[in-house]
Order: sequence, then C-alpha cells, then structure tokens
Amino acid sequence: MKVGIIGTGVISRAYLLAAQMFPQIEITSCADVVAAAAETRAKEFGIRAQTPDALISDDEIELVLNLTTPQSHASVSLQALQAGKHVYVEKPLALSTKEAQSLLAEAKGRNLRIGCAPDTFLGAGQQTARNVIDSGAIGTPIAGTAAMMVPGHERWHPNPDFFYQPGGGPVFDMGPYYITALINLFGPISHVHSVARKGFENRSIATGPRQGQTFPVTILTHFHSLLEFETGPVVSFVASFDIQVHSHVPIELYGTEGTLQVPDPNIFGGNVRVFGNKQRWLDIAHTHGFGDQDYRSIGLVEMVDSIAAGRHHRASETLAYHVLEVMEAIVQGGATDGAIKSRCERPASLCPRPPLRIIE
Repeated sequence: MKVGIIGTGVISRAYLLAAQMFPQIEITSCADVVAAAAETRAKEFGIRAQTPDALISDDEIELVLNLTTPQSHASVSLQALQAGKHVYVEKPLALSTKEAQSLLAEAKGRNLRIGCAPDTFLGAGQQTARNVIDSGAIGTPIAGTAAMMVPGHERWHPNPDFFYQPGGGPVFDMGPYYITALINLFGPISHVHSVARKGFENRSIATGPRQGQTFPVTILTHFHSLLEFETGPVVSFVASFDIQVHSHVPIELYGTEGTLQVPDPNIFGGNVRVFGNKQRWLDIAHTHGFGDQDYRSIGLVEMVDSIAAGRHHRASETLAYHVLEVMEAIVQGGATDGAIKSRCERPASLCPRPPLRIIE
C-alpha cells in the first residue's frame, strides 16, 4: 500500500526507518507545513516532498500517516478521510472524544480504516507480558502500579512548547503507551479517579537553537489516577513531567499467586520478570518477535495486513477512542463520577512468530 506522511518532525524518522523492513507498505512521499522540513526528510530517505494539500489529493496515496502535532491530529485525519484515504495517526487520536467522534463517523461512512499509535503493545516485551498473564503464572490479577515520571521533554526536545499546551502534558503525550499496554493486558477500563497539580509555571529549553529560552506552562503536569478495569484489577497510574528522578519500574502487576514486572511500554522489547511459585524473581525469555529494535510502524503494517484480509486491526480506532476517553477522565479529575462510557475489545494477542512477520 502506498503511504504518504504528513508531519516530518522527530518521530517521522523512526517510522521511515522501520517501514523499510516491511514489504506491505511503501512510503512514497512526505509533507509538512514547514516546506524545508519536508525537503530535508525527503532527501534523507529518497522520497518526494509535497505540500500537505498536494499529498492528500495525490491519487497514488492510499493511506495517510498523520504525524503532525496533537493539535492537528483531528483536522488532518478528517481531511485525509474526506479525500478517500485510510488514516494511521500518531497518538492521541484527537484532543477530545468530541473531535474523535466525527473522525469515526466519517471513516465508517466511507468504509475507510483509522489506526492509531501506539503500537508498542505489539512488541516482544508487551506480548510476552500478556502471555505470562494469560498463562495464569501470577494467578488472578488484583492490582498494579504504573509510573511515567520524568523531569520534562524540554531537556531533549528542541521545540517542546506544544508538550505544555492543551493536548500535551504527560497524560496525552505518554499516557497512551501505558493505558494501551494495560488494556492489552487486562481489557477495557470502567472507572477513573484522578487528582492533578502543576509543578512549574515556566520551562527552560536545554538543547537546540532555542537553548536557554523559557516558555510558560499552560496545563497541569502531574497526575495521580486510579484505573478500575472491567475485569476487576485496580491500577494506580502516575503521569508526571515534574519528577527529577525515581526508582519505580514502569508497570508492576499483582496477582493472587505472584507479581509481574512489565517493561517500559514506550519500547518494543524490555525485560519481563515474574515472582511466582519459585519464590524468586525470574527473567522471562521473549515469546514473540519485534523486540530487538524500534519497530515503530508495525501497527500500521498490521492494519494494512488486516485490510487485505478483511479483519479488524489491532491498533484500532475503538481502542484509541477508549484510551482517549480514559485520558480525558484523568485530566478532568473529579469533574465526573469517573465512569467510562466507551468499551473496546482487548486486542487479540499476536501468535509467537519470528521477527519481521505479521501473518495470521
């Protein structure tokens, strides 16, 4: 399938590198509102540079990979759907469930697909952790903790302002990785309870041509939430841009017969550890492929495979919408009773396969 990228920022390079490993897709062009950025990325990977409007109207392009900033996700995706293109969008699906509803309706009306990052839950680390839970190795899951706590993206990103504007923040930026991983492990979330704070009024850029510049923080940046899963477990989730250092593992899950440590859901590999009936920590060998490098495009590839096979894809619009509603509830804190209205299917696990293949 011919793919065109809109948005040639930092993440576009990861997609373009990984896409070279999969024959199911061919990225033929890229576009950006900053023409020079598109030209640079196009030259680096030997593809065409276009304007966003030209790419969307290009008859050769069958699928638009939307890698714009979150504030543009809904508008660009909608424009691509209206042009008859399938869409795969970086997380989050939109800035609100209201925005996302129009996307889902448009796609359904035109019989088009929407896929959405993250796809790291399809990697070896998360799929192996899923296998541990499904095997009953820790018994019945009861509870868990998840921790995404960093000092802030201004330490590494040359233009971090959008991370501290509506649509950014630790929940909308990094929350999709953790919430998606937990849904992959436990299924959909029924209730959310949350409190939030802002640690710093201003941030200082530490790298790039704007090094030393400060900018205001317009959103809350530290969230502590409880996620109640329909299947029973309750997980404490902390998402923060205000923590200088900590010693928590990314995800730790507790069952009636043991404990499971799940690797960072922002990577495809990572170490899976179990404390079970042997009364000691055991490192679990990966049971799946896609764990030895950054495969940031396998969700897109799996969607293309699914279109060809006539089945629903795993990094789906219903999963992304459910994650979005959960994130809205976290950010809104006690504004509602905490009930989550939407539901999604727990994504089907991948069969253990050699790396570089996604075939049913």
